[in-house]
Amino acid sequence: MLNPSYHMNNFLLEEERIQIEKAKQNPEKFGPLYRKYYEPIFRYIYKRMDDIETVHDITSMVFVKALSNLHRYEFRGLPFSSWLFRIAKSELNQSFRDKKGERTVRLDKVIIGHMMDEFLEDDSEINRTKLLEALTRLKANHLELIEMRFFEKRSFREIGELTDMTENNAKVKTFRALNKLKQIFTKIE
Repeated sequence: MLNPSYHMNNFLLEEERIQIEKAKQNPEKFGPLYRKYYEPIFRYIYKRMDDIETVHDITSMVFVKALSNLHRYEFRGLPFSSWLFRIAKSELNQSFRDKKGERTVRLDKVIIGHMMDEFLEDDSEINRTKLLEALTRLKANHLELIEMRFFEKRSFREIGELTDMTENNAKVKTFRALNKLKQIFTKIE
């Protein structure tokens, strides 16, 4: 299932590209892009961090950096949000390094149920608890791939764009991360 927040048809992509070109010429034209993407970027950061003030600060920094580096942006056939999410990821990682903070993953039962459908037939509460435990034991890079694929419902193309890898490599690495999650899951008593 595609998430319409992240998937656009060619007409919408072209409209957005034109808006970006206008914003490159006149920074005051950046407003529509900011309004369109502020909430998704905020949610992306909020899902990974508990401190709401820091979430607001990082979200603001994402848009400051986007605006100040807009002249470097190159349209690659993907929504502008892909570039913004890469900036957000970078800012989050910098914040974790600066504060030695711990990552936070907010999970809901629907998503956990969907993940369990991927590799379990038994959707019991015990297995849900084991899955949550297994997720906390994953390496950060594996967890990030699983978050993007299952929690954010991103395509492999978007995952590749956000992580600076090819679409095919994103598929392979996500598959490996899921296999690692399965291995960890089966070892939990």
